[in-house]
Amino acid sequence: MSEKPKTLRTHVDEGVFVIALSRAAEYNTITPELRDELGAAIDAGDAASDANVILLRAEGPAFCAGYGLDWSTAAQSTERAATQRRVWDSVSDLRMMGRFVETYMKLWYAKKPTSAAAQGWCIGGSTDLVLCADLIVAAEGASFGYPPSRVWGTPTTAMWVYRMGLEQAKRYLLTGDEIPARKAAEIGVILEAVPDEALQDHALALAKRMARVPTSQLVMLKLLCNQTAENMGLASSRMLGTLFDGIARHTQEGLDFVTHAQAKGFRRAVRERDDPFGDYGSRPKQPGRRPKESK
Repeated sequence: MSEKPKTLRTHVDEGVFVIALSRAAEYNTITPELRDELGAAIDAGDAASDANVILLRAEGPAFCAGYGLDWSTAAQSTERAATQRRVWDSVSDLRMMGRFVETYMKLWYAKKPTSAAAQGWCIGGSTDLVLCADLIVAAEGASFGYPPSRVWGTPTTAMWVYRMGLEQAKRYLLTGDEIPARKAAEIGVILEAVPDEALQDHALALAKRMARVPTSQLVMLKLLCNQTAENMGLASSRMLGTLFDGIARHTQEGLDFVTHAQAKGFRRAVRERDDPFGDYGSRPKQPGRRPKESK
């Protein structure tokens, strides 16, 4: 008998296979355990005979605040100490990150439609995950973005251009700026933003509406839409994004970030990275200097 998942819960609700991330106290940050349990849950949902749609949601104030920097910076520091006399092993790194990417892409390659309901933080590695879902509904108070583009990362699943177009992807990746939910809906990062208190009911209702359509129709229509992105080179973009993520973590700036995080704590390292931009919870140095959000 398989062990009960520790990072998530699942159930079926009127044709919808619901996966709920359940590490609320840790803001559902990504760990190897969550990766493995999420992959198994998506596979189970895709195979479930009583469900036509998969819905990914999360408990607590945040959908997912990205990778758990405590374990990931520690892992890189340990790797660096163990290989001081060797060059960085890019193939090993690609294999390691590839395991996370393969899990995220299960949302994309699942035969059945996948949807996501996001609240609070949905940033960094969390966007690598959530942007693989077919449809994303967010609470108006949610925020998206990829702050590791400032140092220590690139989007591994490379979904940005395919979801929002070239100019908008460059606008937000070249700055790492925070994207409020309403703006995210405006530029195509997500489908729509709804009042915070209505998020879960609204996302579930949409999933149930899709679940009324026969499975065979849903499978064909999803594949028809997704194949367009595949024909545009999604697979090669994803490989480049995953490889570049490893390189970004091993530039001098990336190594300095890890060293600083180990010495001062990852929260302080992240805060000092983002403070000059005045976003992701950092306070501007001067009152009134924070860029205004576009409506």
